[in-house]
Order: sequence, then C-alpha cells, then structure tokens
Amino acid sequence: MKTLSALCASAALATALASTSALAADITFDFDVAAPTGRIMVALFNSEANYGGEGQPVRYAMVDAAGASKQVRFEDLPDGDYAMRAFHDVDGDGKMKTNPFGMPIKPFAFSNNAAGNMGPASWERAKFAATGAVAQTISLK
Repeated sequence: MKTLSALCASAALATALASTSALAADITFDFDVAAPTGRIMVALFNSEANYGGEGQPVRYAMVDAAGASKQVRFEDLPDGDYAMRAFHDVDGDGKMKTNPFGMPIKPFAFSNNAAGNMGPASWERAKFAATGAVAQTISLK
C-alpha cells in the first residue's frame, strides 16, 4: 500500500510532466537570402488578431544575414497555431521600406512561404500547427 507522501509525490510528478508538455513546441526557420548584408528581422505570432496588426508578436528575433547560419529558433512555446513574418533589412536601418504604392522594396517572407494577394499573406495561408519540433525553410523575396 502506498503511503500518503508517495501519492503526493506521484501527483506532483504528474502535474510537472503535464505542465512541461504544454510548453513543448520548438520552431526553427532557416532563411535563404540573396544578399549577405544586413539583418533578417523575424516576428512570430500566435493569433490571427496579433498577426493582422492588432497586437504584438509572441516572440521576435534578428539574425545576421552575413553569418554562416541564417537560422532563427524559438523554443519552449505552448503548443498551438503560429504564423511568422520576416523581412531582410538589407541596409540595416531597421525599417521595412515601401514604394509610393505601399509595396515592400526589401525582401520579405511569411511562414509556409505563403504568398499574399495585394497585401501580406493571410493568417490562413501563413499559419501552421506547432506541437513538438517544427522546421521550415523560408525564401526571402
């Protein structure tokens, strides 16, 4: 027969394991770039509202485009749906510049290599489910 302390320890272990599995997603993006200058700016979103501009990214990162590895990794995220936006800040000014018609003049991309139609890729096209490890190769155009 198990003692009360053994049962409590088992319950504590089960709770710890359950909370650990809720933060099990690791997302990795490898970027293909044309020019080895500047930085790649990456924003990761966990909701359609935030992705659409009404909120902040859940995580963000920068990677040197001249470096040997052009990879961004987001670790220990809750399982769920995510979408990513990125742009190649070729000149290093930290801004996504556009032409007079509002079209980006710096290379950009979305998760799933999703394409937009007269604007950014929609949440539906860019979103992906993250449970466990997810990896995508993204082409900045």
